[in-house]
Amino acid sequence: MKAKKALLPYLVWMVLFTVVPMLMVLYFAFTDKSGHFTWENMQQVGQYSNVFLRSIWQGALATVICLVLSYPLAYSIAHRKLKTQNVMIMLVMLPMWMNFLLRTYAWMTLLEDNGILNNLFVSLGLPRLHMINTAGAVVLGMVYNYIPYMILPLYTVLTKIDNSILEAAQDLGASRAQVFCKVTLPMSMPGMISGVTMVFVPAVSTFIISKMLGGGGNLLIGDVVEMQFLGSAYNPNLGSAISLVLMVLIMICMGIMNQFDDGEEKGAVMI
Repeated sequence: MKAKKALLPYLVWMVLFTVVPMLMVLYFAFTDKSGHFTWENMQQVGQYSNVFLRSIWQGALATVICLVLSYPLAYSIAHRKLKTQNVMIMLVMLPMWMNFLLRTYAWMTLLEDNGILNNLFVSLGLPRLHMINTAGAVVLGMVYNYIPYMILPLYTVLTKIDNSILEAAQDLGASRAQVFCKVTLPMSMPGMISGVTMVFVPAVSTFIISKMLGGGGNLLIGDVVEMQFLGSAYNPNLGSAISLVLMVLIMICMGIMNQFDDGEEKGAVMI
């Protein structure tokens, strides 16, 4: 009975700030400005199919880059002394203590045509590169801002792998490469799934990064939703329809990714 009462505030919070907003999105997605039921909003979503595909592609690319960069780093951290682990994890989290907009503004300064990186190239006798307002700059911003969400679940899972299991595999004649491929990698799969989910979901729906680093030529679906609610193309009904489709696509992606998780490692943080 006491446990149920303790859960009550969380249930109220979820109803007010999760269930009610989702029901409002559902309502506006299938109604017009006068409140009558209509399919028109969902039909108009089709004209943004290219933007959906671009968002999914850039979000997936940023997620893969984060995974490739994060796994060796998380593996290295997990196999160091505890004090060193704490320092390195603090360094990973250090950029997150800074405001998200400030971090992105910093990359604008670095990537501009007359920015720090291009001035460095010129001083080395190299030609200037146009980096700002490109798709590559958007992906770079995603990787920089979301890579801690990949490193932390990987590190958590890798530190929980029992060394006796690795030693047993080596005692049975497995090489270090075989131990990694057949023991460490499968046992770290829950952390990989958690990291992929935690990076892909915010990356595919971002709008600040694409607006600041991508310019007007790299519109993502988050920008379209933002314009429907706050921009000149004010139409909350269409914005709700786009948001609903985006939520369904993300839920499908999460469902597919969770199929790869066998649930053996309980230490992973699944969302």
